[in-house]
Amino acid sequence: MFVDHAKIYIKAGNGGNGCLAFRREKYVPKGGPSGGNGGHGGSIFLRTNPHLNTLLAFKYQQHFQAERGRHGEGSNRHGHDGEDRLIEVPVGTQVYDEATHELLFDLDRPEMTVLAAKGGRGGRGNASFATSTNQAPRRVEQGHAGEEKVLVLELKVLADVGLVGYPNAGKSTLISVISAAKPKIADYPFTTLSPNLGVVQYDEYSTFVVADIPGLIEGAHGGSGLGDQFLRHVERTKLLVHLIDVSDLGEPDPVHAYETIHHELELYSPELVKKKQIVVASKIDAASSDRQARLEEYCRTHDLLLQKISAVTGQGIRELKDRIVEQLKERQP
Repeated sequence: MFVDHAKIYIKAGNGGNGCLAFRREKYVPKGGPSGGNGGHGGSIFLRTNPHLNTLLAFKYQQHFQAERGRHGEGSNRHGHDGEDRLIEVPVGTQVYDEATHELLFDLDRPEMTVLAAKGGRGGRGNASFATSTNQAPRRVEQGHAGEEKVLVLELKVLADVGLVGYPNAGKSTLISVISAAKPKIADYPFTTLSPNLGVVQYDEYSTFVVADIPGLIEGAHGGSGLGDQFLRHVERTKLLVHLIDVSDLGEPDPVHAYETIHHELELYSPELVKKKQIVVASKIDAASSDRQARLEEYCRTHDLLLQKISAVTGQGIRELKDRIVEQLKERQP
């Protein structure tokens, strides 16, 4: 199950209390303060794990707490520090503070570790307050409370290429052909209910990652259809591949289909439409020549890259991969 949104409660450990104690030792006639300090509470860290690709684990566990520090003891024995708590999340996770809606962390690199909640400081025992003028202090400190927060986790998949288009445009079929991904494929809309990732082998040593974004419809930016719950997954992609079904069973007007999805992307984020994109006329094995001609003319007029493919017969697939690699290489720093 793909889960890309979760809410968790985290509580760092409280610091241990300082101890009030006095020595009673042989040959120490006046004794003295011997209360040890409390240990520090454990902190909570978030770390990205490249082997995770969903927030599913947080569907079953939402509360995380680090160990508290132990209290100080007599004979100047300090309390043990509490153990830290490590929470692993997928690469691409964004962390928000639920109270302020502030973006705290954007965890976009593997093995990235951040401090999410700091443990409380341990209180000082009375031995720490001894001075030349106050040799028997009775003052101690209580341990400080550890930080606690409610965090909202949002996952944005990390992919080089994002496949967008109307439902049944052929995105799932394409990703199944060019990669080892096995998405559900059927002849009804909204077959894909969550993003699918596929690794495409281009040559012996080169690969790129493709994300199949669930079908968009008019009004998606406002929540229609599958809504904007998956639109954020194309924000990190370097290149958009926009599939248009030009078959006899596809959209009556392929230009309108392109402009509708393009407009939805722009309404969601103006930055999305600034990405380089390749327009793909899909299902050309069952295509209407009139629809193909209208789309070709539109792309020529608007200086858009157009590639015609049939994922069923394999026509144009190699050429599409070549064009994708060319565009990705142009965008490398």
